[in-house]
Amino acid sequence: MTTLSPRNQEQAYYKASRRPEIVFQDDAQYISLPGEGDPSENTFAEKIQALHSTAYAIKYIFKARGRDFKVPKLECLWWFDQKKFRITSMAEAPLLIPRSEWAYRLLLRMPPFVTEDEMMTAIEIVHFRKQLPEARNIRFFEQEGGSFVQILHTGPFEEEHTTLRTLEAFIQSKQLQLIGTHHEIYLSDFRRTAPEKLRTILRARIA
Repeated sequence: MTTLSPRNQEQAYYKASRRPEIVFQDDAQYISLPGEGDPSENTFAEKIQALHSTAYAIKYIFKARGRDFKVPKLECLWWFDQKKFRITSMAEAPLLIPRSEWAYRLLLRMPPFVTEDEMMTAIEIVHFRKQLPEARNIRFFEQEGGSFVQILHTGPFEEEHTTLRTLEAFIQSKQLQLIGTHHEIYLSDFRRTAPEKLRTILRARIA
């Protein structure tokens, strides 16, 4: 049986330098869970559990068909109400906006052969067998490919603003325009990794 890994197939997707860079990414599809509020609250952890459980249920569906794949790294899109908070600096946003006001969409990337039908089947399995009600809120999500700016942040999430300042200076020097949401890819499992050892890709779409 051949094991197909999105991480092996799309290695560039999970790579970033400690220096800012411009990259091109292809279209991608995910299972996702939207939410809002402080990520340190239990709700955020419950959503992660439901999303991972659903991803593994999808994996086992395809493993039975001889098309196994590895569940990839967790990701998240972050944004805030720009009408309410008139903050244009990406580095200042995490410092000035209360965590209770953050909005997000948790993501797990899926191989191109996974369809919404398999996702719905997996959701029912997770909801009834594991009693995870958040699974019912999972949605299929597609992201269009294009040009992005990114940088690798090493260390606690609370210190991301320092890395974002470096990225922001690069964006200004290249006269780039940011569009869309702030994208984070968690190369480390933050539930089991010491804060100083966390590795996170910070990525944003550019025009």
